[in-house]
Amino acid sequence: MQIYSNTDKLSKDLEDLFSKSLNSNEENFNDFEIICEENKKTFSIKSIKEENFNDFEMVYQQNQEKNQILFKTHKSILSSRSEYFKSLFRSKMKEFQENKLILKDVSSSILSSILNYFYSGKIEINLENAIEILMFSSRYLIDELIIFCSNFIKNNLQIETVVDLLKLSESMDFNQLIDSCFKFISQNFKEFIKTPFFLELEENHLNIILSNDQILINEFELFESIIKWGRHKLNFSQKGKIKKQEKEQLQNQISNVIHKIRFIDLSKKELKKTLKSDLIPNQISQKMIEFQKISNEKIPQKLRDFIEHYQSETNHISLIFNSRVVIKSSIIKDPDHIKKLKEWLNDSEFFSKMKLGFSARRDGFSYKPFHSHCDDKGKTLIIIKTTENYIFGGFTKVGFITGNQRFIADPDAFIFTLKNPKKDPPQKFSIKSGKTNGIEYIPTFGPVFGAGYDIRLYGNLQPGWSDFGHTFNLPNGIIYGTEESKSYLAGSYKDWIIEELECFFI
Repeated sequence: MQIYSNTDKLSKDLEDLFSKSLNSNEENFNDFEIICEENKKTFSIKSIKEENFNDFEMVYQQNQEKNQILFKTHKSILSSRSEYFKSLFRSKMKEFQENKLILKDVSSSILSSILNYFYSGKIEINLENAIEILMFSSRYLIDELIIFCSNFIKNNLQIETVVDLLKLSESMDFNQLIDSCFKFISQNFKEFIKTPFFLELEENHLNIILSNDQILINEFELFESIIKWGRHKLNFSQKGKIKKQEKEQLQNQISNVIHKIRFIDLSKKELKKTLKSDLIPNQISQKMIEFQKISNEKIPQKLRDFIEHYQSETNHISLIFNSRVVIKSSIIKDPDHIKKLKEWLNDSEFFSKMKLGFSARRDGFSYKPFHSHCDDKGKTLIIIKTTENYIFGGFTKVGFITGNQRFIADPDAFIFTLKNPKKDPPQKFSIKSGKTNGIEYIPTFGPVFGAGYDIRLYGNLQPGWSDFGHTFNLPNGIIYGTEESKSYLAGSYKDWIIEELECFFI
């Protein structure tokens, strides 16, 4: 809940004026009437009759057709707060001639709150009334309330209501709220996609969200959720396998959103399952089968040329070969791991702009392409995946600097683990107190973190060595020099083999 208060001189003057009106017996003091019509059959007659109930003189009226509550107010007050009423009173329309406006699109409580704001400059906004106040303010051009309600709603968006709010915002042309709804869904997409509210998205809304490169989601999970979305839109049961006679309808239903899945980010197993579903358009299936074939040939340049060719196209399937820019890594797929990296880096500009500059599988398992691609790049992120499926790496703020200096001072460097033999949660390890040399530059080696080889890769990037704990802090309870410390990152002290190494920089 928030109280919006505009206690300028006008508000104080209006408050004084309204206070006088409550005690006035003059019929001509109140020069305009607003009548609120409701379908509800019961109102608190007692509270309406009580002179000190609120700041307004209200008269409860009833006839065979309607329940009415009469609010007596002033043209000068209404026109000072609302461009709509100012124009209405200048126009000499029917309402002006009759000094009466009948409203059917607002509840009496909301109208009472807004009229109170007209006189006092104060109004209470909460989750229950914000939308209705915004709609009324938009319809009757109450600019201050439009701004305040919009800001309140944007700051209090919820997964349970954001889809309905998105639809309402579009119908009312609230562009700022529309943008806020899309941003909120995108930022909370991993949680949102698991709720029934995801299924209520319109196709055009889903397309906009899935076009966003910043959403954190596993692409196979997204594929499965799109299938559920399609079944929901067709009123098909979510239980059991898709019936043969339903497949064609379902394929047509999802055809305009399925190409927003980044198929290039699927694992081989996930891609196989996806293609086996028979729900993927032939054009996409053929391209992904071709991609699989080239990947299996293990010719880096051929694979790179194939991907870059389709990334540069402007047709509707180009996105399937574009990883989401949150991090274009073939190693890191888990959105939680991506969130952790972003948190550890604590540098939104670097995280959003960093590019994959080197991939061992793509560019070669050798120190030569590593140094030619990664030297003198400044801030650099290294991610390593071993054949045992352990994932770890390091970050250097100064980078791998060429020259005669072997040990490079970098107090901001850190090592991290995402998947380790002990199955500990992801952790970041900064440099020990008293240590400074975060990087060691050896021209005939791969990347080296720490002056004592906390992480070291030899010339052909194989095998790896990890004397973890020499320069960087260890997890609580682990002692440097023990087998536990040496095997913590990769499962062994020496001779572990990497499956992929990726280097990111701007």
